[in-house]
Amino acid sequence: MRCTLPVQTKRRILCVFPAYTPSFGTFSHAYPLMGGVKAFMPPQGLLLISAYMPEGWECRFVDENIKRATPEEFAWADAVFVSGMHIQEPQIHEIAKRAHAAGKVTVLGGPSVSGAPEKYPDFDYLHMGEIGDATDELVSILDRDLTRPSAQVRLETKERLPLSDFPAPAYEAAPLKRYLIGSLQFSSGCPYRCEFCDIPQLYGRQPRLKSAEQMCAELDAIISQPGHPAVVYFVDDNFIANRKATRDMLPHLVAWQKKNDYPLQFACEATLNMAKQPEILELMRQANFMTVFVGIETPEEDALKGIDKTHNAAVPMYGAIETLNSYGLEVTSGIILGLDTESDASEQYLIDFIDKSGIPVLTINILQALPKTPLWDRLEKEGRLLHDASLESNVLFKRPHDTVVSSWRRAIAHAYEPEMIFERFKHQCATTYPHRIKTPTKGKLTFTNLRRGLILGFNIITRVGIFSDYRRPFWSAAGYALKRGQIEAVFNMGFVAHHLIRFTREALRGEHNASFYAAKAAEAEAARQRSWWENARKRFVPEREAA
Repeated sequence: MRCTLPVQTKRRILCVFPAYTPSFGTFSHAYPLMGGVKAFMPPQGLLLISAYMPEGWECRFVDENIKRATPEEFAWADAVFVSGMHIQEPQIHEIAKRAHAAGKVTVLGGPSVSGAPEKYPDFDYLHMGEIGDATDELVSILDRDLTRPSAQVRLETKERLPLSDFPAPAYEAAPLKRYLIGSLQFSSGCPYRCEFCDIPQLYGRQPRLKSAEQMCAELDAIISQPGHPAVVYFVDDNFIANRKATRDMLPHLVAWQKKNDYPLQFACEATLNMAKQPEILELMRQANFMTVFVGIETPEEDALKGIDKTHNAAVPMYGAIETLNSYGLEVTSGIILGLDTESDASEQYLIDFIDKSGIPVLTINILQALPKTPLWDRLEKEGRLLHDASLESNVLFKRPHDTVVSSWRRAIAHAYEPEMIFERFKHQCATTYPHRIKTPTKGKLTFTNLRRGLILGFNIITRVGIFSDYRRPFWSAAGYALKRGQIEAVFNMGFVAHHLIRFTREALRGEHNASFYAAKAAEAEAARQRSWWENARKRFVPEREAA
């Protein structure tokens, strides 16, 4: 549904999504292999807000991961809406500066401002919380007056709009063909209280839900756009937060896939205890789920207690991973270094876990305290919150800072040493991919998919298979997959490993923060100082020269 408030004017709203700082999880180095892909995933928040605006208000959407908002677009707008996460803070401020230079009123919403409004004194209006009564109040204000307020106005949602009343995100405003994967939301909130996570505080512990009909209608909207991504990611904080609801929704998803000849693959994030839900796992397999992101955080069970994540130990960790693999689900894992319980042996425990688990993709991160988390509150009381931009984290670790960072460097170097990552992909070829369902060719046999496959195949063969210095382990893994008829696996391991290896090498050269909350200032400044040709060469040069 749209905002139902009566409005007297027509407004033009420019929704601008800030660029991401590069990270392991955005796969930016893989985009040039894909032919036209420029960004990771369309943002649900701004597309939802755009769809909610009153009838007659015109909205435009710009994702600066794809292209920079132009002066002409700022000139067109009556108001500029921005949303983003903490990792995007510098880019959020930069958009506000450009909007104000154009004389436009600015509005900031989303998770970062909801968690830490004090970070954003430069915006005219702050929208804190989810869509709801604060959104309607904002519409009323902008309907009456577009002049910039003399002092910042903060609007906080008290009554949320039920997810069942959410409009479908304005997918038509986003160039879906420019994204690596699509995005979809079924639920919001998570019942767990992991110490480092701000989700329960921001979105609640009682999951709220969309209907199956809403889900299918949004999927229809996605596939109606030519060149849509082949994979759609459920951005739910925890896909099994409400197990009964997930179990009830999945048959509708299976039916939708069958009706449309399986045009999509799905991915999601969930807790590791989903391994105890065989009925849900089988339905996910039938719906063509391929990947699940699991915040494993640490392989040390005692450490899980310290961060309130004992649900990860509800089943033996390796057994749970094997169970998920047996339903065709490739696990992607989040790992945190710098926990209070770490010892000199923790690094080796992690390296052993990387090797034994066979998980190809691990986002190994140094602990960062986020506002509105139990971790933030505890460290604040203990006097262990740091505000030193020269450090890799805002946490005063129990172990020396340099020791933790060195451990992180060795861990990512081991995880993404080419022979190691391709060996883990070979493990997936043997234990995971054979358990996936066979889907009709008809749903995937489109001009866009054929074109995309040809471009990706050519680039993987040339840039990974010929020019890279890791071509030998790639061909070893590719041959292993091809002998099993797993052609799609060759494409997947090629572009995923290409990104992870290159990003790791950059991180080891000091170009990225170990916490991934901001790009290294020195590298960002160096990029600005380099010529266009130097930056292009740095991006496209064969990897053995860039390393």
